[in-house]
Amino acid sequence: MPDRILVVANETCPGAELHRAIVQLAGGKPSEVVVIAPAVNGWLQTWATDVDSAIDAARLRVEEAVKALRDEGLQASGDVGDGNPLVAIEDALRVFEAEAIVVSTHPPGRSRWLSRDLVGKVQKRFELPVTHVVVDLEHDTVEVRPAAGVNAE
Repeated sequence: MPDRILVVANETCPGAELHRAIVQLAGGKPSEVVVIAPAVNGWLQTWATDVDSAIDAARLRVEEAVKALRDEGLQASGDVGDGNPLVAIEDALRVFEAEAIVVSTHPPGRSRWLSRDLVGKVQKRFELPVTHVVVDLEHDTVEVRPAAGVNAE
């Protein structure tokens, strides 16, 4: 069970199910958790170079997630990351020596990150155990599983 967990999540960031999954992964230890929410923009906002609204929305999600994790007894902090989640993870790992990465997504069919194989790319790029948490905000459910691959625990 890792002591230092990096979480990357976008819209699923404030989901109570994600927070419970992180607490479970920490295994009751006072683990240190850093939550990164990439400032993801739609194509129109990107074209219009409007990043402020994406940053503001991501900041609110991070603040909510950090508060919830602290309420669960974890040492939590967070920040807004680059719009590209791989770059956001890479940037975070420069300053936070994580022992595990949690990637939180919507369910298949609703997740752009899954359609772009983000979980597989995270596994290939970073030599850390990766846990994939699927949060269905509409149905208030969660699925936690080690990501398939070589570096999954």
